[in-house]
Amino acid sequence: MRRFLLSLLLLSVVAVWGWTFVVVKDAVAGYGVLSFLAIRYALATGVLAAAVAWRVRWPSFWAGAGIGLALAAGYLFQTFGLRFTTASHSGVITGLFVLFVPGANRLLFGVRTAPLVWGAIGASLVGLALLSGGAPQGANAGDALTLGCAAAFGLHVVLLDRYAKHHDVRSLVLGQLSAAAALFVAGGLLFERPAWPAGGVWCAILVTAVLATAVAFFVQTYVQQRLPAVPTAMILLLEPLFAALFGRLLHGDRLTGVQLAGAALMSGAALVVELYPLLRKRAGPASAR
Repeated sequence: MRRFLLSLLLLSVVAVWGWTFVVVKDAVAGYGVLSFLAIRYALATGVLAAAVAWRVRWPSFWAGAGIGLALAAGYLFQTFGLRFTTASHSGVITGLFVLFVPGANRLLFGVRTAPLVWGAIGASLVGLALLSGGAPQGANAGDALTLGCAAAFGLHVVLLDRYAKHHDVRSLVLGQLSAAAALFVAGGLLFERPAWPAGGVWCAILVTAVLATAVAFFVQTYVQQRLPAVPTAMILLLEPLFAALFGRLLHGDRLTGVQLAGAALMSGAALVVELYPLLRKRAGPASAR
């Protein structure tokens, strides 16, 4: 039951990210992506620092800063990749982070992944391809950059899984956001012309900074203290599903039967990974008899 509640908590964060995908898409239509991320993460860092500054544990903060570099690298690869590839390519390739999670876990920390879970990962990627309109065709430089994004996001999940269990959550999150904000500010100054956001953009910044960044990454870090990396990744992979659902509700985007089948496949795969520990426990006593 405790694991189920933690999964629901993380799923609520993923739903928020799916909703803010629609919000951010509207906001950055006329404003620089890196500048948006810079203000969003700087504001989120300030909000969290105001809440926890007197309780910062510096070893945890610096560990979080290192993990935050992987998070920021993922966003930067994704942002620059979108200059050379399509949004559908980006969505499918970014979803490959779920493959990098067990791979990096095995390579860095010797953690094995069960065959059933590998099967669920494969099914979820097929579902993601269906939801996004098909597998990418005609690879280009943007796809390669986006693959770097997937690797960085996968590494972020694995490192968070490894170190969250041994560090203070508040300090770890503050370190992540601080490092990401610093990189985004540098990127915005180097590659974009700084400009004052319009009123609508400010609304999107405030919502995403507080709810989808400060609160969301605190919840993710808290959950990853208690849940393994692969089940976490499977839940995080559902973000495009929520983005599609909110796109339908808020923008009137149409979902075809194929896309709905992809959504169902992704949800089923995530459920299999979630139930796997329970099934394994039940199979244990049965096999012993």
